[in-house]
Amino acid sequence: SSAVKMDHPDKEALRGEVVPVVIIGNGPSGICLSYLLSGYTAYLSPDAAHPNPLLQSKLEEQPHLSLLEQDLEYLCEGLEGRSSNPVAVLFDSLLLPNSDFGLEHISPLEWRHRPEHAIPHLVLGKGPPGGAWHAMEGSMLTLSLANWMELPGLKLKDWMRDKRRNVRNDRATPAEIASYYQHYVSKMSLEQNFACGTTVTSVTRQAGTQDGAPPCWRIKGLQRREGEVLGDGCSAPEAEPFSLLAHNVVLATGTHDVPARLGVEGESLPFVHHSFWELEAAISRGELSHTSDPVLVVGAGLTAADAVLASHHLNAPVYHVFRRSVADPELIFNQLPKLLYPEYHKIHQMMTQQQYQPSPASYSGYLSFPQCRVVKFRPDRKCVLQWDSGQQTVVQISRALVLIGALPNLSFLRDNGRPLGLSPKEAITCRRNPIDVDPYTNSVLAAEGPGMYAMGPLVGENFVRFLKGGALAIASHLNRKRREARGGGPP
Repeated sequence: SSAVKMDHPDKEALRGEVVPVVIIGNGPSGICLSYLLSGYTAYLSPDAAHPNPLLQSKLEEQPHLSLLEQDLEYLCEGLEGRSSNPVAVLFDSLLLPNSDFGLEHISPLEWRHRPEHAIPHLVLGKGPPGGAWHAMEGSMLTLSLANWMELPGLKLKDWMRDKRRNVRNDRATPAEIASYYQHYVSKMSLEQNFACGTTVTSVTRQAGTQDGAPPCWRIKGLQRREGEVLGDGCSAPEAEPFSLLAHNVVLATGTHDVPARLGVEGESLPFVHHSFWELEAAISRGELSHTSDPVLVVGAGLTAADAVLASHHLNAPVYHVFRRSVADPELIFNQLPKLLYPEYHKIHQMMTQQQYQPSPASYSGYLSFPQCRVVKFRPDRKCVLQWDSGQQTVVQISRALVLIGALPNLSFLRDNGRPLGLSPKEAITCRRNPIDVDPYTNSVLAAEGPGMYAMGPLVGENFVRFLKGGALAIASHLNRKRREARGGGPP
């Protein structure tokens, strides 16, 4: 049906008409872009100064223009930061000046609500606003300094202070972050743009029609409805199909959908798991203790580190297998400030100092196997490991956790979105093969037509801190297109 039966105040406006922007994914990326498209606009605050004098003088050249009307490429020149995306470094530097040095500078931006700048849009997401943050385990500290997780216009620390009386440190749990994102959407009055409970099944390019309708994007999917109550008191959620047309479509689905697999023999045996959840479940069932056989953790990212920490906390022994060397600069532990992350620093020390020796060594409940990979899992819970040197060893384990990242679910795109990646024949991944986009507009370079954008982990941006730059790049480009369509004058 061309009518959009969405729980949406603009139902009438959307019925059969072309929506200016549809955002697929309602995590921090989609929320931040919705904020910028809702008319919230940043200006240089008249009495603020940026610690970078070059950036400050560029901003002072046209202080009457909002950030969305500035030449982002010009502002980005000469800035350096921890993201390879220039607009991400710019926006991060404007929101949190000098934060890499642990300094708290006041942002030189002031936010004003200018409804006349707003662009109508719809944000589609499977669950509540916040995306994958709702699916993450809820107890451990998150990796990031809390203010790196925040979105513009609502200080996370202030919100947390209102929520819990004593804030012991600058970090928050995933459950708190998820609830902050949900609160943000209601506080900024963005709800009318969000259609939750939706699963997109296809995004295709639609040719223009004879009566002069321009080519656009056709987005189809299913929206969950709370159905009638069954006899046993449960209600059956029904899914209704929907179909809508959009001039612009933004891919913001993140990469937490499909856990990556090693592709080795025995990987589907029941004691081999691919999510942190399954470790949590085993812990809550009391299946892990200092008397169990070791837990084998495969991977050297933060989720793997959390699994090592959780097992270590119970004194359960751990074998930790990873492909990189402990000194590899790409290893996440070599990029984290030690002072802020003492427990991750401790794991990195253990990875370095407590490496497996073929001779019987003193065993303190943790052994690392650097530059090593799993060859196969056997049904008797033995695992065959092989070093880069070719030498093999067999270890007895209680369970294995393969935590080597996740792949995005882009099943709604042709060939799972592969043609859009840097390497068009390989699967899209955050680290190795992100979607190829223009660095200043986030337009997808290999899209089948204009008006397709991607942001967040899909373009290699894993941290909330930096994905806000993608939102700025896209909102800025959409605003520019709108100004040009209106005859190049001011918006």
